[in-house]
Amino acid sequence: MSYSWLRLRRISPGGVDRRRLLLRGVLGLGGLACFFTAVTRLPLAEVTVIHYLNPLFTALLAALLLGEAMGAVLWVVLALGIFGTLLVAQPAQLLAGTGSLDPIGLACALGGALFSAGAYTTVRRLARTDNPHVIVFYFPVVAVPATLPFAVRAWVWPTPRGWLLMLAIGVATQLAQVALTRGLALVPAGRGTATGYVQIVFAAFWGLIIFGE
Repeated sequence: MSYSWLRLRRISPGGVDRRRLLLRGVLGLGGLACFFTAVTRLPLAEVTVIHYLNPLFTALLAALLLGEAMGAVLWVVLALGIFGTLLVAQPAQLLAGTGSLDPIGLACALGGALFSAGAYTTVRRLARTDNPHVIVFYFPVVAVPATLPFAVRAWVWPTPRGWLLMLAIGVATQLAQVALTRGLALVPAGRGTATGYVQIVFAAFWGLIIFGE
């Protein structure tokens, strides 16, 4: 989808800052790989809370690497976002401090948040030189070859319904990536990623509409 859109718009897929474009792909892949690994080793609530530290890490990285200011309002928003995530997710084991959580899972969850922050900061920097659609294109350019050997080894043919669901996920993800990339080109990275806390509200809404939760 990314390549077809670039050809349709007659945009060169090569990009300008190829080193950072490849870095964005590697960091994005690292974030997803860590997140999905963490989900298999930790309760979802714990993974959610740790993952939503990424706006804080993004703001810090953007301040250090891009010179973006961290005002008092942003600090308040980030603190409220993290506190709200704790209230919604209610990570019992994390709050209890029992030490029973899998250390590899914890490392992966934290790594996922850090990798994601690095990817968002890189996207913000790339917005100065490259088209948002090119930035999005480089994610599958890196991710598909890197994950294909693992996918083939454990491949299971989906049902027709499964194909449709995966296609829907692909389209939704593509639109979301483009929107996020364009957004990070317009606003500071810390402020842009802080809006990600609204995902929790949307998740509750879709859970109610689709699953009756």
